[in-house]
Amino acid sequence: MTAKIISGKEIAAAILEELKAEVSVLKLKHNVEPGLVTILVGDDPASVSYVTAKQRTARDLGFHSVQDIRPADTSEETLLKTIGDYNSDPAIHGILVQLPLPKHINENRVLYAVNPDKDVDGFHPVNVGRLMIGDARFYPCTPYGIREMLVRTGVPIEGAEVVVVGRSNLVGKPIAMMLVQKQKAANATVTICHTRTKNLKEHTLRADILIVAAGTRNAVTADMVREGAVVIDVGVNRIGTTPEGKAILRGDVDFDAVKEKASAITPVPGGVGPMTITMLMMNTVRAAKFAAGIALE
Repeated sequence: MTAKIISGKEIAAAILEELKAEVSVLKLKHNVEPGLVTILVGDDPASVSYVTAKQRTARDLGFHSVQDIRPADTSEETLLKTIGDYNSDPAIHGILVQLPLPKHINENRVLYAVNPDKDVDGFHPVNVGRLMIGDARFYPCTPYGIREMLVRTGVPIEGAEVVVVGRSNLVGKPIAMMLVQKQKAANATVTICHTRTKNLKEHTLRADILIVAAGTRNAVTADMVREGAVVIDVGVNRIGTTPEGKAILRGDVDFDAVKEKASAITPVPGGVGPMTITMLMMNTVRAAKFAAGIALE
């Protein structure tokens, strides 16, 4: 068996086309223009690249797009005031603070300052709590993208054995909570594994759906995967550069070996990665609809 490749790039492109049409309807029918601000403190090259990509996507969709770049020595007090100003701005529906922040700024204090109704990253404790009780308004973007990939690929989730390798607040915990809920595109039996899990292989071999967000290259090898499983690789590990200076990326799964056992698998790059910005845009559209009193699906 050679696995079907689940292309996040293709799925993301389809969703963005759907969002573009939805934004047009919001503007014409409701006079609503989704607004997104990305706040960047400092000039870290990777962070600059990320926020630029987010803003470019927002503009392509027809959003009101604001890129707020502050010097690295910006004080926490100034940053908190900036967030407060955007909280009060009716033209802004989504606020994203690019991480990491400089060491003199308390990240939790900053993230908690964002109005939960504009927290399109889904990191605020209010939104984490809503996710926990099955009443989420915004899902964290990477887990949201993972679930959307499963749904759009036709992978059965209800009743499936799902094993998540990784327990981060960004991916592992939220995707586990999303898939265990008593609701559509969920109802799975979920196991979370981590660095202290004994006999990891025993758990992964049970998985119908194996989601790997371990942060370690080749954390999952072919002998750890059940024949016919669906494998979602969230890892991004830089293993070198091409002669042209482009980064060579690999995931947390031994792709070449595992694709011969899995029924479907995500590549790295081109798998989960493209979905994250896409789901940020979806959350921003949801925030705009919520602010306008338009029913959410």
